[in-house]
Amino acid sequence: MTGYRLSHGGGRIDRGQSIDFSFNGKRYAGLAGDTLASALLANGVQLVGRSFKLHRPRGIMGAGCEETNALVQLEHGLSSIPNVQATMIALEEGLVARSINAWPSLTWDIAGVNDRLRGLFSAGFYYKTFMWPDWHWFEWLIRRAAGLGKVPVVPDPQRYEARHVECDLLVIGGGRRGLAAAAQAARDGKSVLLVDLDQGLPSLEGVRTFEKTAALGIWDHGFVLAASEGRVLHRIRAEQIILATGKQERGIAFANNDLPGIMLAGAIGRYVADYAVAPGRSGIFFVNNDLGWRSAIEAAQCGVGVRAIVDARPQVLPELADRARAHGIDLFFSSLVRSAHGRGRVTGVTIEKPDGLSRLACDFVGVSGGWNPASQLWTMAGGQTKFNERSQSFQPDGLVANVEWAGPEPIEAEPIWTVHGGDEKTMFVDFQTDVTVADIKLAARENYRSVEHLKRYTVLGMGVDQGKLSSVPGAMILAETIGAEPGTLSASKVRPPFVPTAFGLIGADLRGERFRPRRYLPAHEWHVREGAVFEDFGWERPAAYPVGGEDIQAAAEREAAAVRSGVGLFDGSPLGKILVAGPEAAAFLDRVYVGTPSTLKPGRIRYGLVLNENGTILDDGVYARLQDGSFLLSPSSAFADRMVRLLEDLLQCEWPMDVVVQDVTEQYAVWTVAGPNARNVLEALQPSFDLSSERFPHLSVREGQLDGSEVRIQRVSFSGELSYEIQVPAGQAVQMGDALMAAGKPYGLVPYGIEALEILRIEKGYIHVGTDTDSETQPGDIGFGGAIAKKQSDFLGRRALTRRSSLSPYRKQLVGLTSLCGGILPVGGHVRAPSGQSGGFVTSSQFSPVLGRGVALGLVEQGQRRLGEIVEIVSLGRSWQARISETVAYDREGGRLDT
Repeated sequence: MTGYRLSHGGGRIDRGQSIDFSFNGKRYAGLAGDTLASALLANGVQLVGRSFKLHRPRGIMGAGCEETNALVQLEHGLSSIPNVQATMIALEEGLVARSINAWPSLTWDIAGVNDRLRGLFSAGFYYKTFMWPDWHWFEWLIRRAAGLGKVPVVPDPQRYEARHVECDLLVIGGGRRGLAAAAQAARDGKSVLLVDLDQGLPSLEGVRTFEKTAALGIWDHGFVLAASEGRVLHRIRAEQIILATGKQERGIAFANNDLPGIMLAGAIGRYVADYAVAPGRSGIFFVNNDLGWRSAIEAAQCGVGVRAIVDARPQVLPELADRARAHGIDLFFSSLVRSAHGRGRVTGVTIEKPDGLSRLACDFVGVSGGWNPASQLWTMAGGQTKFNERSQSFQPDGLVANVEWAGPEPIEAEPIWTVHGGDEKTMFVDFQTDVTVADIKLAARENYRSVEHLKRYTVLGMGVDQGKLSSVPGAMILAETIGAEPGTLSASKVRPPFVPTAFGLIGADLRGERFRPRRYLPAHEWHVREGAVFEDFGWERPAAYPVGGEDIQAAAEREAAAVRSGVGLFDGSPLGKILVAGPEAAAFLDRVYVGTPSTLKPGRIRYGLVLNENGTILDDGVYARLQDGSFLLSPSSAFADRMVRLLEDLLQCEWPMDVVVQDVTEQYAVWTVAGPNARNVLEALQPSFDLSSERFPHLSVREGQLDGSEVRIQRVSFSGELSYEIQVPAGQAVQMGDALMAAGKPYGLVPYGIEALEILRIEKGYIHVGTDTDSETQPGDIGFGGAIAKKQSDFLGRRALTRRSSLSPYRKQLVGLTSLCGGILPVGGHVRAPSGQSGGFVTSSQFSPVLGRGVALGLVEQGQRRLGEIVEIVSLGRSWQARISETVAYDREGGRLDT
């Protein structure tokens, strides 16, 4: 038999209001107040899903956020939400849900063959099973099979809301203890907020109440995120937090304990009392604690057929035994359920009694293996736990600043985690990820003796429920296996969110352009007028200016050639502009940069690198010393915002120096005029200062007037040509652009975009941090080791440069790569080492119109020692021959910088 609706009871449903819904394409009817899970049970639906790895049949097991089996895909037109717990979905008219992880159908799942081949899928199988003859033969299939629900293919249409809330006291949990704490605090005059996953909380004077609201996590300084019905995100700041989050039931591992129809005893009690739903006609309860008895007795009182209670303990309170017998329930003490039987659903169990084995028929089983405190939020807040012998659970222990635990008293339970004698390969501990007792014991034999290592090796507790059902039993089975005392281990670490949460809700009001506003150049309309094609580079920037039907590549090559032969105009406004001033500014920057800004004279510019604490290159760029002694830093456009945050962080948290940092990036536009005729263009606009190389040499900065506007001009180059970067107030960007175009017309000036700049900088071997560097690249790898050797003082990351790995002769170094066929090498292509392994990779590659061949840069092991060597570049099954060369492919002497 299957589940059905009882004729009476059900405190949460409205029998007068029917709701139609669909599951796996079939229409059903539920009642107002139902969850999807209770409605499915009431309609006799037992099979609701398939397990992750073995694709075994799965039925509803819990009644709340602990549910691990009943995961569905909610569909809303073209959009959908994957991996939603059916127990957490309030039934709505027209709701459409489908089971996940099954094909072609739930009842006939072709991947169910995995269960027959379970020997191949033991703990950590992906590390050891499919290694021969080649992992890549199997990788595509394993990756294709991974995952549960389907990722939506259209943007989430749901509208989410974010609210900011402050209170003196936040109480999480609306049970007896939570209500009492909230009421008392309100009487004491505190502002109190009470949140609870449930609904129907009583109204308390002076207490704000958020029902159907889940606290997702607790962070420093009383910050809590909470979600109401999956649609409203509350960002809560509380002076004090009380956790009254209650308790969670756990199961017992016995053979075939995953059959549909086997549920938590407490969940059965909730379905009966709240929704008037019986899971079947004849049930057996397998328990080791008194609350399991109460669930069985209360179910029987409501008319559910309960055939027997099987208790691992030798005796129980006489009151409970008498009440059970009064309902005709058979009692078995000092007994265990050794195994369950059935195909597709439970039809009976084998009981191990003191006098032998016996088999009982049933159509549902309620299991209660004890109760754990719902302490996940406590541990998220930094709280510790301690093993409690009486309840066989980990209870919150110690103190946490501004957080108080007000959970239930430990519930006594017999220490039983597995029923020995059955097939351990079918004793499931984590039902979603198919982790069995056999898997845990195998991991222990392979020396995974830490709970956290066990979790990652077996994926125990890494499902949607985050181990609410499995983490404690898993830890205890591991302890038994390795002979450790239970108190020496702990449940695995739980991370936010406490319940599954949509990414859209986490973003809430910060979505799309509200999360990262689209940034436009001050002269955006000017570029539109000039025919620019824009791409998102953090800012909307011109990629190129195609003419006459050109594609982007053709336009970029034309623009790059124009810069080399004549003159070009580039908008560099996103380039960082950070003023650093103060009596200790120079000393401060000496600690930040690899170079020595303090020795820089006013009016001059120097190139520098910024490292992180691991010695890895964070950014490169120039810094100038202005006439008043302050510094103007020019980090790359990609790092400009982060550079400001880095400087502020260092000043506030590391070095409290007398320095002021001001970000003026968006206050100024930057026009770069580059090419042999660049000086002629500027001279046509009547500058108030001498542009000659003698008076305005390379790496210098001048302030004055140009075309009647106040400007700051830096003579720096990212193209290798004579180049001037002209900074003007952002409001004058269009005016200056028009003036430069008019002045450059006699010299054939053309605007050029990012793609042309890429060609120019690769020809000259100029790096782009993040493209030509990776998370391991250090200054010596790009030829900047000399500056470190000369510098005597300390700087950010210097200590890391003395580590053995930093001094290794086998580091990847930046070099040029020249294709022997003259073509373009593939970015990301690997430099094949003699061993057949990767010995480096191509970082940047373009076609050079001025050289008539491809140019490329790459990071290659021992690259500087291997100049002239012919290497093989491989990518996607193809190969190229290339010569390792100097990074500079064009104008190696640098004479064009001063044309």
